Amino acid sequence: MSVIQYVMFLALVGLATFCQNLTGFAFGLIFVGVAGATHLMGIGDAANVACLLSVVNGVAYLRAHRQVPQWTLLKPMLISSVIGVIGGVLLLQWLSGNALSGLRMLLGLAIVACALLLLLQKQVNAQVSGPVSLWVAGVASGVLGGLFATPGPPMVYHLYRQPLDRLVVRQCLFAMFLTCALLRLVMVAWEGEITASVLLAAALAFPVVTVVTWLHMRHPPALPKRLVEWMVCLLLVLSGTSLLVSGWNASHPQPVVPDDEMAMAVPQRFQAAAPAPR
Repeated sequence: MSVIQYVMFLALVGLATFCQNLTGFAFGLIFVGVAGATHLMGIGDAANVACLLSVVNGVAYLRAHRQVPQWTLLKPMLISSVIGVIGGVLLLQWLSGNALSGLRMLLGLAIVACALLLLLQKQVNAQVSGPVSLWVAGVASGVLGGLFATPGPPMVYHLYRQPLDRLVVRQCLFAMFLTCALLRLVMVAWEGEITASVLLAAALAFPVVTVVTWLHMRHPPALPKRLVEWMVCLLLVLSGTSLLVSGWNASHPQPVVPDDEMAMAVPQRFQAAAPAPR
């Protein structure tokens, strides 16, 4: 990347971190989505950078908030999300090699769907939902984590509707995020996709994430919760729609229609190339 691209990259990291601190899960969606929509980075590289940052963030959080794990909730979350991550990484490898435009469209669709989930958050349920919904949310989160290093939205949407202690919910979420990120890193590193450029980008991004998070903790913005949700959703919808459009255009190239000058030049070239009559 050029110097200007690195500046844009760091600005994007700061924006994604700011939105993450406001919503709790939007970093990967915004970072990978905007990086892919603007062609700042490849979708795979952007997901790998987000994955590395998720590992650092998850370890730091769990070390600072040590609690006894709630295994009755955490165990099915981890098992289902691990299954989803494996499927997501395998799907990513296939799409990257065979249908890159389809990968962009899939990411755009996932981002728009997650934005709608954020807006559709409802009040807390009176009772804890059954295990089926937890497993569905876990597998869906794992697939998104394997594909784009963004495992948050399905499980966040599910857990925050349950009558559970918020500290327990956050601990379980960070444990799941860390597990998904570590598994994804092992799988993509095995394929040789953790390149020097990815490590450099993650190293440059880490101080930005740290500073923005610290500033947010010291000086939290006094913004209404609903306004924040709409702002983040608008950004997600814009980046997701851009990915959908670019992926669609790439998969359906327009035929080149020659203009008048080109149409006149073709017969002239043929006429010039024709052999002289004997």
